[in-house]
Amino acid sequence: MKLDILVLPVHPDDAELGCAGIILKHNAMDKKSGIVDLTRGELGTRGTPEIRAREAEAASKILNLAVRDNLGLPDGFFQNTPEYQLKIVEVIRRYQPEIVITNAYFDRHPDHGRASDLVQTACFLAGLRKIETFDNGKLQEAWRPKQLLHFIQDMYIKPDILVDISDYWDTKIASIMAFGSQFHNPDWEDEPQTYISSPEFINNVEARDREFGRSIQARYAEGFTSRKILGVESLFDLK
Repeated sequence: MKLDILVLPVHPDDAELGCAGIILKHNAMDKKSGIVDLTRGELGTRGTPEIRAREAEAASKILNLAVRDNLGLPDGFFQNTPEYQLKIVEVIRRYQPEIVITNAYFDRHPDHGRASDLVQTACFLAGLRKIETFDNGKLQEAWRPKQLLHFIQDMYIKPDILVDISDYWDTKIASIMAFGSQFHNPDWEDEPQTYISSPEFINNVEARDREFGRSIQARYAEGFTSRKILGVESLFDLK
């Protein structure tokens, strides 16, 4: 199955926090989007990998994803190595996305920056014909996405592009809160509390998207960065 947008986040729930609005907005444009989480988030303080998998499935239904999968890389311990690069190359070639979105360049959680570098490397390698990968025994075609974007996570990074997601904000929040083990949830009040399980964390997510929205005269927006300069066909495409 060919996808228009493929999100490659390191943890289940990263995509929901960083680009659920983009997914929902482009679904409404009849684009196909999918998420392949790099790890199962097994080092998370709250919940278990099995719970996170069920929550990811619930969030996927809210986002109406065409695909959701998990590569099962070791949470906290993966590196930008040929072994893991090739696993991601296989995924990119399988779904042949026009756009890939992944984690922030750097962030409070060290996995985020390492995943950013790993996915960037894999996107380049996926376009090299002399690197052979196979899917169900069949040689894959080389494929390099047209764009690689990075969402902005806990630490502020000045965005290179902002996208109005005002019409999709409530559904974005619903997809985030599908991860009940991770975020503020009275049913988990007896479990250890974490930085992201406080009510203030979701308030901060909203504040960030409101701040980005204000910059483009919208209620809410999501921000993204790019390692290469982005171009438009016409100045009149600029908002």
